Amino acid sequence: MASPKVVALGGGHGLFASLSALRRVTDRLTAIVTVADDGGSSGRLRRELGVLPPGDLRMALAALCGDDDWGSTWSEVVQHRFLSQGELHGHAVGNLLIVALWELLDDPVAGLDWMGRLLRAKGRVLPMASVPLDIVAEVRGADPDAPDSITHVRGQVACAKTPGQVLSVSLVPEDPPSSPEALLAVEEADWIIFGPGSWFTSVLPHLKVPELARALTRTKAKRLVALNLAPQPGETDDFSPQTHLEVLRAHAPELQVDVVLADRNLVDEPDVLEKAVRALGGRLALADVAAEDGSPRHDPARLAQAFAQIFVSGHVTRRDSARLP
Repeated sequence: MASPKVVALGGGHGLFASLSALRRVTDRLTAIVTVADDGGSSGRLRRELGVLPPGDLRMALAALCGDDDWGSTWSEVVQHRFLSQGELHGHAVGNLLIVALWELLDDPVAGLDWMGRLLRAKGRVLPMASVPLDIVAEVRGADPDAPDSITHVRGQVACAKTPGQVLSVSLVPEDPPSSPEALLAVEEADWIIFGPGSWFTSVLPHLKVPELARALTRTKAKRLVALNLAPQPGETDDFSPQTHLEVLRAHAPELQVDVVLADRNLVDEPDVLEKAVRALGGRLALADVAAEDGSPRHDPARLAQAFAQIFVSGHVTRRDSARLP
């Protein structure tokens, strides 16, 4: 049986986790990555050169590197950051390589494909949009002196660090051009994976790109949401698992979900979560996907096993690991 065509959406460490697992499950894998980062090395390159922020794209490519010497070495190289007293301080090697390819080829997708060939990446990495984006968050209580007031905070870093409660996000520009290759990948996919990751700044922005949102709603692919293991400080403080789904539904009311995957040891109210899953049209799968050391990160092998079982049967088959309608 051919492995499924899988498209994973997100950015940063959450997408890194899902790709590290998915490359163990399928050889037909595409990552569609947010392009709204405005901090660190990515932000500096974006402001200086007017390019897409490369950082989340670099991390996705690093996650797709193999476990052999070539893959592990190149993964470390592209993730390496310079330490200096000068202009190179903090820049990631992979960011500079990606931007160099973009300048030489004048094509962001072609540059990422060449980077993938160099790394022997186990999949393809594509940008969510063809232009750099800004995230604008609607925030309650950003001003401690006015806890009930609602303001707008612009920029991914500012949104992630706001002291207030993020209510919703939008993009600037409002109707950015989608990557044609990303739209085609969604159309041809067997499975679409949302999350894990920073909910408001990595996962939901994909649903605010109109062309991409329409493709995600209309695709014949099955859709899976992988929930986070812990709230994201500054973004989803005090969020329950079901709150993540309620926010997803509010941002994309027409989106139907087939499966929601959560770590069964971290769900305190499975019946309440299952109700939220049903509201999205899906089924709840509970499995052991967290690292054994107790840290709030996904174990790639465990997550891969859960993905593999879901792709085959639509749920997790381990005894007592799935709650299905």
